[in-house]
Amino acid sequence: MSRIIVFGGHGRIALLLAPLLVARGDEVTAVIRNPDHVADVEKTGATALISDIEQLDTRGLAEIITGHDAIVWSAGAGGGSPERTYAVDRDAAIRTMDAAADAGVGRYVMVSWIGSKEDHGIPEDDSFFPYADAKWAADEHLRGTDLDGTILGPGTLTFDDPTGRIVIDPEGRGEVSRADVAQVVAESIGNPSTFGRTIRFGNGDSDSAVPIDEALSA
Repeated sequence: MSRIIVFGGHGRIALLLAPLLVARGDEVTAVIRNPDHVADVEKTGATALISDIEQLDTRGLAEIITGHDAIVWSAGAGGGSPERTYAVDRDAAIRTMDAAADAGVGRYVMVSWIGSKEDHGIPEDDSFFPYADAKWAADEHLRGTDLDGTILGPGTLTFDDPTGRIVIDPEGRGEVSRADVAQVVAESIGNPSTFGRTIRFGNGDSDSAVPIDEALSA
């Protein structure tokens, strides 16, 4: 059994992830900002923790991280103002990494996106630019830490049923179901072969896709 803290606990991927972790015997702390979301989170078997990560400093984050075995960052501003996108997707994410080190929690899984690269190609006048820029900065910070970090880069998210199969480094937009992304996160947490890696993936087609555990260990 592991104790796992999930930031962004009411997100669509996190709500699919928590039951997978609970079913295998893990204890899940789901960090949420809105008290109205407690019931949704606790239906998954996770324990809801109400906290505004945008406002917490590194010490405050370390306090809620302490005692866990792994961290999953699945939080995001969800669009809106560029200022808030940077505040959450970059700055708060980076603070949780620094807090993880202070709390002695070495395992960190970042849910990013397939295009998170230095040359992501999003022009500065595009409304998507702040997200692309913020995610790249957070991913780079994780790479520069001593944490056992994994950066997961799913392609375009869908509401399709889970397939249990993915393709690494897919062509095109790399469409992938949120349910499969949740499974990839769950499989990654305790898999040492994913430490220090950036894994970009999609569902692919029936001929190219392989079982998730096999794809991650390849």
